[in-house]
Amino acid sequence: MLDYRQIQALAAVIEEQSFERAAVKLHITQSAVSQRLKQLEERLGQALVIRSSPVRATSAGQQVLKHYRQVSLLQKELLQEIYDSDDASFTRLAIGLNADSLSTWFLPALQRLLEQEKLLLELKVDDQDQTHHLLRTGEVIGCITASPEAMQGCNCIPLGVMPYRCLVSTQYLRTYLADGVTADALRRAPAVEYNHKDALHCRYLERFYGLAPGDFPRHRVPSPEAFLDLIVRGFGGGMVPDQQSKPFLERGLVVDMAPGNYLAVPLYWHVWNLKTPLARRLTDTLLRGAEQHLEPFSAHPVLTHP
Repeated sequence: MLDYRQIQALAAVIEEQSFERAAVKLHITQSAVSQRLKQLEERLGQALVIRSSPVRATSAGQQVLKHYRQVSLLQKELLQEIYDSDDASFTRLAIGLNADSLSTWFLPALQRLLEQEKLLLELKVDDQDQTHHLLRTGEVIGCITASPEAMQGCNCIPLGVMPYRCLVSTQYLRTYLADGVTADALRRAPAVEYNHKDALHCRYLERFYGLAPGDFPRHRVPSPEAFLDLIVRGFGGGMVPDQQSKPFLERGLVVDMAPGNYLAVPLYWHVWNLKTPLARRLTDTLLRGAEQHLEPFSAHPVLTHP
């Protein structure tokens, strides 16, 4: 049997990204944290963390961390069922999702669950094509991703679609696209991307204008609010979901660069197959929220998968 005090020390070190902060969290000394982790590594016969700044888990450490989080969730719900009482402590939920979901529909969807349950959210944001790896490494219990491929030991549930359109300001149109939206003009027109993982603009220009990723200049702005602000100010064109763009279009701050051209990005909920009451409530809550805030798959025959 593994010593769960040792595994708890590993989890604290990875979550806090520091031995010192892990010691504060566990209310023990830093040397005690180091000793517990060393004993666990000796027990398993391999390194579990990369002692860098910040501290990172090895592949083996990620698997142990995934096991610990699953067992912790199961244990908490078991105790609640045995004693048939409300637990005064909080349950931490680590979830991976894309920035656009976080800034639009995700929190409104979770509103009722957060009101009913004592939950602490640990949200890990990455591109919708990349959140899968957070589940694979055990960093989260579930993730929202554009991939329909279910991982071993997990369920994959369709949520809905976020349509993305290329929005620009009227000033941008006058400056860069005065003679029309053509492939040649777009080669000199700056785009706005969220970060280096954001491939939506490349896919849009490739599908509708035959341009390759290196054919056009680009800004990189890792903030949904600043991303859209740069577009409004006329410095770039960017892919914005309908769930976020509506008020800006209604006020005339931006326009659709090429009406009729858009990318339909599907979203799926991937979650550990634990079958706990909390996991079911979380999934049901997200499905209800997605039905309200996202568009149905049936409305978009052509989907943009990773």
